[in-house]
Amino acid sequence: MIRRNPSGDLPVVHDDAFVDPTAILCGKVIVEENVFIGPYAVIRADEVDENGEMEAIVIGAHSNIQDGVVIHCKAGGGVTIGRNTSIAHRSIVHGPCTVGDNVFIGFNSVLFNCVVSDGSVVRHNSVVEGCTVPEGFYIPSTVNIHSDADLEMIERVPPQAIDFSESVAHANHELVKGYKRIRNEF
Repeated sequence: MIRRNPSGDLPVVHDDAFVDPTAILCGKVIVEENVFIGPYAVIRADEVDENGEMEAIVIGAHSNIQDGVVIHCKAGGGVTIGRNTSIAHRSIVHGPCTVGDNVFIGFNSVLFNCVVSDGSVVRHNSVVEGCTVPEGFYIPSTVNIHSDADLEMIERVPPQAIDFSESVAHANHELVKGYKRIRNEF
């Protein structure tokens, strides 16, 4: 479902993207080319700052927002999801937040008020808030990062994690093609 927010903003979705009919996109949302947005995802840009303004939620080209993901932002802040990035099932990305290019965010993870830099991996059931994850870092499953000081225990992304992230991105690129091909069957 594509709908306006109370400020009158309507999502802009590239013709080459696929948005599942059960997903909800509301407000100042920009979806770039070849993006997959899965069933029951909610992407909502509707809160304004003290001046009545809001930044957009931008989903970069060739990224995938999987089933049940929620992306929202408080007080007019923005969310940017980079290119070739995977946000896995039931994750929450709550802005202000920036997720770089070629990033993998695992199942049920929560990002809030943070930056996850290019090439990083946040595995399943992890929380990242109030910090900047440097480029190419790997946050293991069930780890909670609440400050830049917590990042001292984090290591570089191991090759097997990069391979997994790339395979997820590739699978979802193929889903965009397949679902667009059968679009009229919904």
